[in-house]
Amino acid sequence: MSETKTGTTSQTGTTTGSLPQVHEPRNAGMDLDLDWVMSVQANTSAIERRAATLPGRRSVKKAHQAAWLARAVSCIDLTTLAGDDTPGRVRRLCAKARQPVSAEILDTLGLPDLTVGAVCVYHDMIETAVEALDGSGIPVAAVSTGFPAGLSPYKLRIAEIGESVKAGAKEIDIVISRRHVLTRDWQALYDEMAEMRAACGEAHVKAILATGELGTLRNVARASLICMMAGADFIKTSTGKESVNATLPVSLVMIRAIRDYHERTGFKVGYKPAGGISKAKDAITYLALMKDELGDRWTQPDMFRFGASSLLGDIERQLDHHVTGAYSAAWRHAMA
Repeated sequence: MSETKTGTTSQTGTTTGSLPQVHEPRNAGMDLDLDWVMSVQANTSAIERRAATLPGRRSVKKAHQAAWLARAVSCIDLTTLAGDDTPGRVRRLCAKARQPVSAEILDTLGLPDLTVGAVCVYHDMIETAVEALDGSGIPVAAVSTGFPAGLSPYKLRIAEIGESVKAGAKEIDIVISRRHVLTRDWQALYDEMAEMRAACGEAHVKAILATGELGTLRNVARASLICMMAGADFIKTSTGKESVNATLPVSLVMIRAIRDYHERTGFKVGYKPAGGISKAKDAITYLALMKDELGDRWTQPDMFRFGASSLLGDIERQLDHHVTGAYSAAWRHAMA
């Protein structure tokens, strides 16, 4: 495995570990362009054929695989969104976020400073997470706006964003009103997203589309575009609570919407697949998709995140195998 001062060189063409800090202009949004929105179509059969080829098209082994997996670690939003969350559980999760893989493995890989991208919690756990992550540089993300259904009174959803920002959250994961998409009330969706973006202030906003509840890939494409027009910094597949969460066909549609938006406006918007991504090999597939469709820049944690709670355990197990040559028991890589 090739080493540099900034970490381990990967086949993504950039480095893992201490990534260079690149500050992209924040997505400023644009006026709602309904002509553009209504021109968007989705060829479902073609999208599904393309997505079906992805898992087998990228096969990385040994040092290259370890580098891709280290990059995946840096892109994880380590998440706990359970009704029985406690301060103790969140503090343990934050300790795992600070050192996501054992120190021995990280030292062997030449990545002693590797951390996850963020820790994602409910509003009530923000202050605990902020305190536990103090000095680490790891931001706290909070789910908001009546997560996961997004059906609480609108004024309360907007107020919830403000309270989470005030508590110290640097990223806000909001849920859109699915009914606006299903009834094709695109103006309402745009206005809602714009107001939520404004309520976030300096905190970056991830727009959760809940793609499993939008009916069609065309709806996914149009909702993605409108959320970006209204100023979303990231678009995200799912809450993780739907019956269908992140899938490769949905990801392909959303990523190509990001590409089209960037070509039209010059603004780079991030992408976050969430829900159901639990295996290291799946993480590599998603990273390869980002590289193929958008380029190396979108394989870095300020442009790409996994919403995951169990993915890290499998990645750590694979990295342990790379270093030691043997698979360890899953219990040795407990999350919290």
